[in-house]
Amino acid sequence: MLGLRCDAAAAAGRLLRVLLVRLGAVSARSSGTRRRNRSNALLHEVIIVASDTGRRSLDWLQRPGASLSAWWIPKIVIFAALLVPVLCRAAIWIAALAWMGAACILNARRCGRTHCRYTGPYYLVMIVPVLVLASGGMSVGTYGWLVLAVLIVAGSGIIWWATERAWGNYS
Repeated sequence: MLGLRCDAAAAAGRLLRVLLVRLGAVSARSSGTRRRNRSNALLHEVIIVASDTGRRSLDWLQRPGASLSAWWIPKIVIFAALLVPVLCRAAIWIAALAWMGAACILNARRCGRTHCRYTGPYYLVMIVPVLVLASGGMSVGTYGWLVLAVLIVAGSGIIWWATERAWGNYS
């Protein structure tokens, strides 16, 4: 897969070079190291921007409908399920967490969204405490479930913020 990306990047670089020469932005015969370095830097920046644009177009978070159905509706359903009996609540939460986890993992594979690499597994791991609470392994009331809901939503938000701040939106 890496070879395909390198080949695609090299082909994009050559096509971009032809376009820049055609538009007169760079000369066909770059002479001198300084000029070549400047052209290469410009070419590199344009390739990075084009790559991010391509990734952004594949990102489900950039599409309101996909974002709403993959993450926001399940989060709302998690809080709404606090009003139903424990076994039903656990089933709803497990389905919502599995749905959001799968959506994050698929989105990370689609576009390379940084936080999705971490929030996907996080949502899937958060199924474990739901199972523990539902099985009666710990006796907590509605407030315990509320704390877990806040932990799930706030935890994913913190992961989102921290990873994209450290490594950018796409990696």
